[in-house]
Amino acid sequence: MMKVVLVLLFAACAHGCGTPTHEPAVSRVVNGEDARPYSWPWQISLQYLSGSTYRHTCGGTLLAPNWVMTAGHCIGPRTYRVVLGEYDLTKETGDEQIRAVERIIVHPRWDDNCLSCGNDVAMIKLASPVVLNDKVQPSCVPESGEILPHNYPCYITGWGRLYSGGPIASKLQQALLPVVGHSVCSSSSWWGGTVKTTMICGGGDIRSGCHGDSGGPLNCRGSDGKWYVQGVTSFVSSRGCNTLMKPTVFTRTSSFTQWISDTMLQY
Repeated sequence: MMKVVLVLLFAACAHGCGTPTHEPAVSRVVNGEDARPYSWPWQISLQYLSGSTYRHTCGGTLLAPNWVMTAGHCIGPRTYRVVLGEYDLTKETGDEQIRAVERIIVHPRWDDNCLSCGNDVAMIKLASPVVLNDKVQPSCVPESGEILPHNYPCYITGWGRLYSGGPIASKLQQALLPVVGHSVCSSSSWWGGTVKTTMICGGGDIRSGCHGDSGGPLNCRGSDGKWYVQGVTSFVSSRGCNTLMKPTVFTRTSSFTQWISDTMLQY
């Protein structure tokens, strides 16, 4: 019965998932670039209250009108809000949808003191559902256990720092991060045993995620033409965001598809 419910749950939001109205510009391969406005309509900005203002801290992915997925390490004892339909953090266009947070469920096996132990994923239930339109749409969730092949083209998106120690981006950035297969990423000259099978690596050259991208999606187009959130941005090398053979490490979404579904059903 649970399997039937799971299928129905994702089918409900899969009808319009992963098909942006504004197609992303993904032909160029550079060290990050401004994304086409609203071409990643599931990208959210997770913001925390600092004094009387909210500040961007992490990214995240809209999975359903009232559910967002982010990283476990993004969550702390703060007051959060979620902003959707965002492109330039420094400007208000009227397209933004701001939602309070009703509940945050961090994966029960996430350990805040051990980033490389895995399970770096959390679900945020919004206080009220978003209005789906051409600028706010959900991403698709991959099937449980799906493994992408080495060098599969995927894109990281976010407002993270433009380089180690640099400023965060004002406009949403995107960068091509080809998948690094687990056998390569876990080899001794790459990440070694730090990378678990519940993680997925991307990049490892001049392109990478950086601080502030955490929690955001690794976007990969499926054979059906839809975009899937195959990863949740988790960590980069302490030696710098663009360290060779230290690709950005993501929580592998397909390792947690069942937990995501159970969480959305339970709450």
